[in-house]
Amino acid sequence: MSEITLSVRGLRKVIGKREIIQDLSFELKRGEVFGFLGPNGAGKTTTIRMLVGLIRPTAGTIAICGYELHRHFEQAMKHLGCIVENPELYSYMTGWNNLAYFSRMIEGVDESRIKEVVELVGLSARIHDRVKTYSLGMRQRLGIAQALLGRPKVLILDEPTNGLDPSGIREMRQFIRYLAEREVLSVLVSSHLLSEIQLMCDRVAIMAKGRIIRVDTVDRLLTEQERVSWRVTPLSAGFELLAKLAGSAEQHGETIVTPYSEEQVGQWNRALVEAGVSVHEMKRKLPSLEDLFIELTGGTGID
Repeated sequence: MSEITLSVRGLRKVIGKREIIQDLSFELKRGEVFGFLGPNGAGKTTTIRMLVGLIRPTAGTIAICGYELHRHFEQAMKHLGCIVENPELYSYMTGWNNLAYFSRMIEGVDESRIKEVVELVGLSARIHDRVKTYSLGMRQRLGIAQALLGRPKVLILDEPTNGLDPSGIREMRQFIRYLAEREVLSVLVSSHLLSEIQLMCDRVAIMAKGRIIRVDTVDRLLTEQERVSWRVTPLSAGFELLAKLAGSAEQHGETIVTPYSEEQVGQWNRALVEAGVSVHEMKRKLPSLEDLFIELTGGTGID
């Protein structure tokens, strides 16, 4: 399960005199869902376009299942499936005819494989209806079926929940997790819905100004940012002591917030009491991915 399926090393993109992407490096592992986040203008879409061969990088390497994209383009692309922005489908044709049409461009895809991907994405009951009658969620699933025809090892989905209602978003999230586990795929998902990325992904890359700020598991990113909120009296004496003990503290109204340390928080509580400070409440707080994103990117918006 630790096999590297997508490797990006020192990726750069210069347009005119502007460096859009600066020294990007990250990897995808077999069977994981990898979240790709970036504020407006971070270069997330540009990066995805380089990953799928739509634009050429200025420098750096992209390897898909060991094949470098610029040296062995056809072999690399055989292992890649993608939807960039919206799935391109013929609305006047049936779902089946769309897949049959695209299958002719991929070596080794026969009718049995079309049936297999239709069942996999849950469209068996509607596959012979025209695409123009499909809901947005069904179109997304058909687009994913198209991307899966060639049995890729890496699947890149650009905003797969864009435009879906809350139930459709939840369904798509569960479906992507199912795909990663059932097909043992590496799935790279870009999204502006931070709560969905938090629920869906194993690891996350956070971008800002053309650089990757952090790449880590969602659990580790959030655990590092754990906080404790305190309600104490007198407030000023409690704040001064906690800031000294914890190394830092913030005051929000009547609440003091400090970093969390499982080994030391009990000692801090005892020190407050011994100093004559009454502790009325002590609450452990795990931040959301949105809180972390805002902290790391300086509060800029997301794509």
